[in-house]
Formats: sequence, structure tokens, C-alpha cells
Amino acid sequence: MITRKLFKGEKGFTLLETIVALVLMSIISVAFLSGLASTSSSRALAEERVSGKILAEAQMEYIKKQPYSDNYSQIDPDGYEGYTANVTVVDFYYNLQKITVTVYHYEDDVFSLESFKVKRRE
Repeated sequence: MITRKLFKGEKGFTLLETIVALVLMSIISVAFLSGLASTSSSRALAEERVSGKILAEAQMEYIKKQPYSDNYSQIDPDGYEGYTANVTVVDFYYNLQKITVTVYHYEDDVFSLESFKVKRRE
């Protein structure tokens, strides 16, 4: 009964309760926003790698369709701003080449693809 008389007229939150609630909400918000930012950057990196893979495969297929040569032309990717492909040809044996296609996005190495090409006998 004594406690009822002491706190009979008090309603609402104390200042300490309000501060604790704000601190907890701030911590939760910061954790949520940092997770959201991390997810966003991971998604952008994944999109960059997928685009690089598509371009590398397209370049490699283009090279495979070309006649056997020491130097292959590169395709210009339409709709892929900032992407470039570098083609390296290394002769292994008399009729065998190792072809490496490396795709860059604004000078950052994004994806690399290697394959072999054989000179067919005519």
C-alpha cells in the first residue's frame, strides 16, 4: 500500500527510460543501415562480374569463329559503358594457341577467361 501512495500520480516514461530507448534504437538503426550498405555494394560487385563474364564469353566465341591467326580483333561491347577486353595469344605448339580474354571495368580486372584454339588441317 505504501508504494501505491508514492507513485499514485505518476504516469508516462522517465527521462532515463527515454534515453535508453533512443540508444537502443540508434544501435539497431546503425546495424541495419550498415548491413544494407554492405548488401548494396555486394550486389554491384556481382553485377560487375556477371557483365564481365558475359563480355569475356562473347569475345572468346568471336575469336573461335575467326580463322586461325596470331592477332585477333576485339569486339566493341554495346551497352557496357566502361568495359574493355584485352586479348592475349600465346603459341604453345605448332598449331595450338592459348587465348586469354581479360575484361576490365574502368581499369579494374573483373573477369578472365582462357581457352585453346587449334589450327585445323585443310
